[in-house]
Amino acid sequence: MSEFYDALEKRTSEERDAAILASLKAQLVHAKANAPAYAESLADFDVSGFNNTEQLSAYPVTRKSELISRQAAMRPFGGLTAYGQGQLKYIFSSPGPIYEPQTLSADYWRFARGLYAAGFRKEDLVHNCFSYHLTPAGAMADSGCHALGCAVIPAGVGQTELQVHTIHDLKPTAYIGTPSFLRIILEKADELGVDVSSIKKAMVSGEAFPPSTRAFFLERGIQASQCYATADLGMIAYESTADSGLILDEGVHLEIVRPGTGDPVADGEVGEVVITTFNPDYPLIRFATGDLSAIMEGESPCGRTNRRIKGWMGRADQTAKVRGMFIHPEQVDQVVKRHPEIQKARLVIEWIDESDQMTLHCEVADGSDDLRQSVSASIRELCKIRGAVELVSPDSLANDGLVISDQRQYD
Repeated sequence: MSEFYDALEKRTSEERDAAILASLKAQLVHAKANAPAYAESLADFDVSGFNNTEQLSAYPVTRKSELISRQAAMRPFGGLTAYGQGQLKYIFSSPGPIYEPQTLSADYWRFARGLYAAGFRKEDLVHNCFSYHLTPAGAMADSGCHALGCAVIPAGVGQTELQVHTIHDLKPTAYIGTPSFLRIILEKADELGVDVSSIKKAMVSGEAFPPSTRAFFLERGIQASQCYATADLGMIAYESTADSGLILDEGVHLEIVRPGTGDPVADGEVGEVVITTFNPDYPLIRFATGDLSAIMEGESPCGRTNRRIKGWMGRADQTAKVRGMFIHPEQVDQVVKRHPEIQKARLVIEWIDESDQMTLHCEVADGSDDLRQSVSASIRELCKIRGAVELVSPDSLANDGLVISDQRQYD
């Protein structure tokens, strides 16, 4: 059986560069003709004359942070889609809220390639622990598994004891989800004395994957690889079993730019990830993710020839990803406005006991347990994940403009 998903992964740089140039030109022409937002933003650009990838740096950047206001002005997708009538399959909702489409296109999110590089094959039964509730993560992984011919257990998140017994009974060979939840499952299985050793491979994403967690999985006989994907773009980059950087997916064009600009930086320099996708249904062009990364030198030792990035290296703005969910400053503001007792607030995110922990520090003149519980409930409702609440005295938070303080440090 081939170790490569298809021949695209082994192209020479000349072959890939020529194909990318052709795909970029076709996508620009298509987006301008069929997506209302791009008809407006590209009105002054001669897309038919696009003949060099370096010309792309002159095109406007669309920032992820803009999607909330764009979509509010033009429901549901801000005029950025270009699919035909009747092709829409699902509409998902991510925190913000930001709405994402999925059309009838096979493997819409392009997850199959990354799963294949992680060792997933047709005979695998996959335990999918990404969320199936409103957000697209569960469906993203499902689409890739089904493209490979894998059967899927749609496990979702939570109910750890039930997860353990399901794995024991059905004996899935592979896991998809956050690394922290896989660790929770394994530790719960140890506590219950239940055998879950059928899992031999994993694709993890949605949060940091520190070396200590990878080593823990290897001790349990699990080869885990990570991928970098977003709800807007699908798969961006993935690890192979060679564990040497993240290989770019063949369905996107990546630029690393100076944060807050559209200006590309030199290879190796840390900057913001900007993606142009070749998805004709949702043709995002120069889409600024807000994530930081850098291009690595050379090719992966696994034999795949596409460029590699170092993976997720932080955020270019105050938006943070916690347990696989984006948390925006606007959501913190929504929580504060629900509770007039709060004079000021700051969301602090930390890495504690191998998992993300977030605490909303709230300046209040007169705090109470009832207020703490009420604020905690608002966090869960508006941010879609749980967070602790700490009530502090007025004027105790720093006057530095930070709404979200990401203090995570990994081993």
